[in-house]
Amino acid sequence: MRRRDFITLLGGAAAWPLTARGQQPTVPVIGYLTAGPPDLSGKFLTAFRKGLGEVGYTEGRNVAIEYRFADNTPDRLPELAVDLVRRRVSVIAASSMQAAAAAKGATETIPIVFRIGVDPVQNALVAQFNRPGSNITGISDITLDLGPKRLGLLHDLLPKAARLAILTGPGSPDFEIADVRTAASNIGMSVEVIRANNSHDIDAAFDSLAQKGVDALFVTNDPLFFTRRVQVVILAAHHRLPTSYALREFVEIGGLTSYGADFSDQFRLAGIYTGRILKGEKPAEMPVMRPTKFDFIINLQTARTLRIGVPPALLAIADEVIE
Repeated sequence: MRRRDFITLLGGAAAWPLTARGQQPTVPVIGYLTAGPPDLSGKFLTAFRKGLGEVGYTEGRNVAIEYRFADNTPDRLPELAVDLVRRRVSVIAASSMQAAAAAKGATETIPIVFRIGVDPVQNALVAQFNRPGSNITGISDITLDLGPKRLGLLHDLLPKAARLAILTGPGSPDFEIADVRTAASNIGMSVEVIRANNSHDIDAAFDSLAQKGVDALFVTNDPLFFTRRVQVVILAAHHRLPTSYALREFVEIGGLTSYGADFSDQFRLAGIYTGRILKGEKPAEMPVMRPTKFDFIINLQTARTLRIGVPPALLAIADEVIE
């Protein structure tokens, strides 16, 4: 072989891996948008990734995820959504009503999968449950619509309670508070609404509640309170205040009661929907999924500490009793 031919062959061989790498397909990118901070999302992100895995996608192998956290400042969501659109992500996964609204406002073409706690039809996210009809679909667990039911269970536990406090935060919609107010009025309870926007406000709120002498507390399903759930549960115990929560995670660490859907499973389902869209399904034709089961959980040890006798009828209907 002539020297010139050998050099040409060697140069082609050296260039081949670069060419092959250049021809490899790029992995799809998911934009993950949430109103909370990173430490709020750990458990739920694990569930979301599990759902992706069930349809064949693994982060870092055949899919990438761009995370955008609003850190309990919902006003930041629109700019974060626009940033994801600029990056031309393949799908946006939105983990709250505010995040979903921000994503919808930012794009009419990129598919969006939401995980929300409200009715998406009433809140103008989709045209109808069975056929959303646009670039958006997802999971609706209607947690925020369960306020009256949750209050009813709290009243069954504390039938003599006359003064209710509602702890609300920056991510709590007005209708949730209005629904609980109406339900409380219907059973003869007066209502005190206390707002907290940060950790310091939570401390101040409980001090205020202690001075007002309320009989029970209803904590709205706000990302801030989930982030600060240990603080909230400790303060409720310190002030001996019977409290109702939306999520089991509060009761697992000492909260009194909760009623709602399994959030982790909702995020897993959102991961499945996101993966299916990456495979080519169209959100307009994917029905909005809703849970069929809601769990009522009682922490019996906390009830004993508060010297609350749990009626046998409530124990009978509880899905889980934590000893």
